[in-house]
Amino acid sequence: MNDLNVLLGTAAMIAFTHTLFGPDHYLPFIVMSKARKWSLWKTSWLTIACGVGHVGSSILLGIIGVAFGIGLYKIEFLEGFRGNLAAWAFIIFGFIYMIWALYRIYNNKPHKHKHFHADGHLHVHEHSHTIEHDHEHHKKITPWVLFTIFVLGPCEPLIPILMYPAAELSTFGIIAVSLVFGLITIGTMLVIVILAVYGINFLPFGKLEKYTHIIAGATIFLSGIAIVFLGL
Repeated sequence: MNDLNVLLGTAAMIAFTHTLFGPDHYLPFIVMSKARKWSLWKTSWLTIACGVGHVGSSILLGIIGVAFGIGLYKIEFLEGFRGNLAAWAFIIFGFIYMIWALYRIYNNKPHKHKHFHADGHLHVHEHSHTIEHDHEHHKKITPWVLFTIFVLGPCEPLIPILMYPAAELSTFGIIAVSLVFGLITIGTMLVIVILAVYGINFLPFGKLEKYTHIIAGATIFLSGIAIVFLGL
């Protein structure tokens, strides 16, 4: 029981620090919530869903590893591969989203057309192109893209540091460690996202408001870069 208590305390501490110092756990929801004008309710539920997918995929993999006696080094290799895949997915998604946002701003820029009437009078007509259908399409697909990326992304410390040692104790140990790690991870994600989204609503964006999609794409893109090249 003492060993299990130590593991549970370690699980809580690692889950909190791993999430806090991994900006990819919360930045995508914060910037997308602002850009997409999601309600706090929608942002919160999406954060929870992605958190469950993120933690749940590693728990499932860990259980399979323990149940079938798969070597820890093989599981770690697979987790590393999944981590790189998720990071590059962040990079690609962020880059594509950023390019789409730039294209959207360019096409919404007012255009002037000159019309000469029979009496020689010049009339200048100004209008903007609308791409609302494209915007609505992205609204629907963006949450699913984020969810897929988070399912691909592993919780690196969970299996080698916590689940395999817990398996040495009992099945209850695996369940308890997994629950503590999952709840603390998702809870930390949710608290940071809610506080940040709530705080951003008080910031006067002014003319920057129309660039929020570009900022969102660039933030996700840079988050992926940080994971791949800085190991965050």
